[in-house]
Amino acid sequence: MGWFLARRRVVFMAGLVVIGVVVAFLSASTVRDGVALSVVAAVAIACLATLSTPGLRDAHPALARAALTAAVVDVALFATYFFSGLTNYNLAIGAAMAIVLLGLSFLTGASGQISLGNAAFMGVGALVVAMWANHHATTPIVAVLVIAIASGALVGFLLGLPATRLRGPYLAGMTLAFAVAFPSIVNAYMSWTGGDAGLQLPTAVTAPHWLSSFFSSQTSSLTVTSMWLCDITIVATGIAFFLMANLMASRTGRAMRLVRDNDVAAELVGVSLPRTRVVAFMVSSSYAALGGGLWTLINNSVAPPTFSLALSITILSLMVIGGIGTISGALIGGVIYAYSTNVISWITNHTGINPQGNLASQMTGIIFGALLILTMLFAPMGIVGTLRRLHVRVRTRSAP
Repeated sequence: MGWFLARRRVVFMAGLVVIGVVVAFLSASTVRDGVALSVVAAVAIACLATLSTPGLRDAHPALARAALTAAVVDVALFATYFFSGLTNYNLAIGAAMAIVLLGLSFLTGASGQISLGNAAFMGVGALVVAMWANHHATTPIVAVLVIAIASGALVGFLLGLPATRLRGPYLAGMTLAFAVAFPSIVNAYMSWTGGDAGLQLPTAVTAPHWLSSFFSSQTSSLTVTSMWLCDITIVATGIAFFLMANLMASRTGRAMRLVRDNDVAAELVGVSLPRTRVVAFMVSSSYAALGGGLWTLINNSVAPPTFSLALSITILSLMVIGGIGTISGALIGGVIYAYSTNVISWITNHTGINPQGNLASQMTGIIFGALLILTMLFAPMGIVGTLRRLHVRVRTRSAP
């Protein structure tokens, strides 16, 4: 019987692969685009087939997380082919913000530390990418992003050292001071950072030669700038989320949750509080720097005033709205941020507010502030926490 069910599953998945390939070729404008889309669709279906294997999550949780991540990334890559340039741009911005939110969610939800300086950490990564690109324009994108991550981790380490002796509002005050001081630090090194004017990348980020040559021309749908940048960001986001999921499930993640819940008990079982807190800060700041680096690549420039205290508060609000300490909550927060600009523009156009006025410029803070208040009143565990509670209630009521 088990052999029959396994064979039926294989036949069913093979049929799905065939359907996916046919749909991909019918949707593509060229044969090579169709081949690329077919590969993406086949990989996504294979990942879903892997996830459907009985007992996989219990026996091989890391493999299950890898299959789920690959499936989500593949679906997102497939979708970018059909999206407009503006939609791909918004999706890329949302994915970069999701990485930042994931780092802060780990710091707050897993280790119990509060940070109001993640926008400044984003600025560090963004400026490092821009400065490096202006002096070493031929460096591969992956190498530049790794440098940005290392720079963010270094800054997080320096801020994390005094954080080992601070808690609660005192720790928040220290990170707030860093966020407030960041613009002054940038202006102090204007020859490197460009000051408030920022820096422009010397050339736009384009697809590598081997990819563009495969699709015959730079004008192929799969190599145009907006889609290429969106795909880079999606892949980087998938890798970041996969690594974070494994970190949260690892011994280090469990130690951080123990420190968050009871630091005295953590010390009694041999957990080093200073090291754990510093590592949490380094992970959070490196994720923020990665998001900032991708932000620079997407916009082809960096403006330090963007990474202000207001952005730090927005990041904190999005984390709470999505769900503190949850991976899917960071993804939801990124999507909300990606399309918040469109929503704000719609509100401005339909309410008669002057787009150039002071009220319109503060509309982002007003809307996110209102969402934060509503979340704390009606869904204090965030969107993900509320959905989980509803799911548990439904299962409890339906149980015999």
